[in-house]
Amino acid sequence: MNEKDKPTVLLEYYLKKLKLPTMLKVYVSVAVSCQQDRCDFQTYLLRLAERELLDREKRAAERRIKAADFPVIKTIDTFDFKAQPSINEALIRELLRCEYIDKKQNVLLIGNPGTGKTHLACALAFASCAKGYKARFYTATSLVTELLECREERRLQRLQKQLQRLHLLVIDEMGYIPFSKAGAELLFEIISRAYEHHSLMLTSNLPFEQWTQVFGSERLTGALLDRLTHNCHILEANGQSYRLRQAKKQSKAHKSKT
Repeated sequence: MNEKDKPTVLLEYYLKKLKLPTMLKVYVSVAVSCQQDRCDFQTYLLRLAERELLDREKRAAERRIKAADFPVIKTIDTFDFKAQPSINEALIRELLRCEYIDKKQNVLLIGNPGTGKTHLACALAFASCAKGYKARFYTATSLVTELLECREERRLQRLQKQLQRLHLLVIDEMGYIPFSKAGAELLFEIISRAYEHHSLMLTSNLPFEQWTQVFGSERLTGALLDRLTHNCHILEANGQSYRLRQAKKQSKAHKSKT
């Protein structure tokens, strides 16, 4: 290595050791750009630092989105509020700012099947990941199943700690399948641990008075709803099912062709 190449080799070595991959990738192109713009050294360093920070934040957001384990990536831009006028769009827009997470508030989306509750839950949780919050998505059945399996394998405490480190826990499709007594008690414990420590977001096709069918105990259901609905935003979706509407359109299109 000749003396002329030594500074470049050392610079790239130090950038790798300092874990600054974006600076390593763009320091030459940014230098050319700054030279063309006649920028001083501080501006050059500022631009490099900005690029590194932006890329680091982007990678961190991507990791949070992956860790959230969404069934499908949904954003609010693809939700059709006109098709579901019963949904409070203004409240949804407010929730996208994620202030409810800072306040440890819950969000309940209640209403008919097929009205976009899961879409909204995914979109709100996705927005939280983009803003730096840790979220995790479960269906109610998958969460209870995992809790029961962890209890059998003596890993329950570890899972509970993982869930407590979240800022937002999403539990989808509450009410589709009744829980066993053990499953209901484990889910109740998760909700109790979350109370005023981090936010919960639940979707359900059942009105609150029917939740006893799922948990099997009026006492436990009452205590659970007391925790969930305190300091909570409730969104109702009472429109027609998207899937039913789409099926009717397809049926009409088929009839018109025949």
